[in-house]
Amino acid sequence: MTEYYIPTGPGDAEYVEKRSRFLGKVRPVSSEAEARAFIDAMKKQYYDARHNCWCYLLRSGVMRYSDDGEPQGTAGQPMLEVFSRAGVTDAVCVVTRYFGGVLLGAGHLLRAYQGTAKLALDAAGISVVRRWVKVELACGYHLFQKLTLEVSAAGGVVTDTDYGAEVLLHVLLPEEQETSFAAHILDVTAGTVHAVTTGETEQAVALESGKARQTQWN
Repeated sequence: MTEYYIPTGPGDAEYVEKRSRFLGKVRPVSSEAEARAFIDAMKKQYYDARHNCWCYLLRSGVMRYSDDGEPQGTAGQPMLEVFSRAGVTDAVCVVTRYFGGVLLGAGHLLRAYQGTAKLALDAAGISVVRRWVKVELACGYHLFQKLTLEVSAAGGVVTDTDYGAEVLLHVLLPEEQETSFAAHILDVTAGTVHAVTTGETEQAVALESGKARQTQWN
């Protein structure tokens, strides 16, 4: 399957610009109805705010945004660009502004709305959704850190670790990496560690920062 990226969970952030408070909220959503419901809920919760600007984009290709009374192009679209640039979809974002008594120019507004959306996305985190193979690696303690780094280099994640006479790493690995990773692990451990495939799954996995990077081995 083709991988795609979504918010890991809810993310909230606050940004202050010349006494105006910007409250950003990001949520993962699976439909336009769900996105609209969240936007309506935020408008009701922050009914006393000057503006409740929003955007959402779905994997189906649907993208919507609103400046909610701010000058055109200073709020909803810059917020949407945060998610487009990050490659994140199935997400909704609302940024609420409480006016601080000082007028902001278009440039300051754009940076404030975009910056708040980015902070909220950072707080939410990013997960990659794709098909993974489940792999187990049994090794001596002296190889634990090295194998953890090799898993990360392959775009995989260590989901659990069992400690006994040896260390047993439970790993999720991109399916296209299965064969080359197994050969690579044999090579870098001088044949002492075997990558054992135990199954497969399709799920979201949280990334520590940005997108997973993969190393291809010949």
